[in-house]
Amino acid sequence: MEPPEADPEGPELRLPRYAPAELVVEAAPRRVFANAHTYHINAISVNSDQETFLSADDLRVNLWHLQITDQSYNIVDIKPANMEDLTEVITAAEFHPSHCHLFVYSSSKGSVRLCDMRQRALCDQHAAIYEEADDPANRSFFSEIISSISDVKFSHSGRYLLSRDYLQLKVWDMNMCKKPIEVYPVHEHFRRNLCALYENDCIFDKFECCWSGDDKLVFTGSYNNLWRVFNRQQGSELTLEASRDGMSPGTELRPRRVVQSGSKAPSRTRAAWPSQSQPTVSTCRRRFSTWPAIPATAAWLWRPPTICT
Repeated sequence: MEPPEADPEGPELRLPRYAPAELVVEAAPRRVFANAHTYHINAISVNSDQETFLSADDLRVNLWHLQITDQSYNIVDIKPANMEDLTEVITAAEFHPSHCHLFVYSSSKGSVRLCDMRQRALCDQHAAIYEEADDPANRSFFSEIISSISDVKFSHSGRYLLSRDYLQLKVWDMNMCKKPIEVYPVHEHFRRNLCALYENDCIFDKFECCWSGDDKLVFTGSYNNLWRVFNRQQGSELTLEASRDGMSPGTELRPRRVVQSGSKAPSRTRAAWPSQSQPTVSTCRRRFSTWPAIPATAAWLWRPPTICT
């Protein structure tokens, strides 16, 4: 029996056509861990046991289990009984890459505290504190502001700590608490312009830092899409510009020079300086222009942000 002949006037077979489009990646939440923080969360770190993680806000660090979304354990609490006695806030926190009982958190007073969860459930007493002593000769009204640590990272080996404040990038040895073993200037050309940066709130901007996979390089961000790379072994440094203009896969970033204040530079050289047109990193604005004059010898009181725009 022969198959029926196809109808020549029937519907045509239409094949889909491929049209190039920009790849868009969207993340859908699988779990929501809520109702454990009063202030803005500024750090999240997964533990090496792959079962727990920590979250930190301005005053507390909480420990979560990945399978339990409605309950957490408070492991650090620096909130005083009277908020008028508050002198510092938590700025960053991270677990040790291999020891699941160790974690660090940094503060707005320029210190990094190492905590051991084996000692007690509430780590109100640190196991070690990494802090550089102030030089009375160089202390000014801005000393405590620029010493505030915005990010802290363990090296992949777990032996070193990397901290970032407004002007510098510091490497700490876990066995040396009194001073860093390496200091890399990032915004040293801002030191003479701290008053202007204070007026427009740029002095409160936050920058992150990280290690390379072999711990030989350290990275941190700057202004105007610039980021800095420091080679720990060779002592060299490099400034690169990250931009989407004319970028394609495999394109190398263009190196840039950081212009020091008062130095002559070609017209194509871009200075790492806060742009008035670009938004600041910190979303919580602190307006001090209407405040009364504060003497340079007064202690700086850093409070958790309560007014945001």
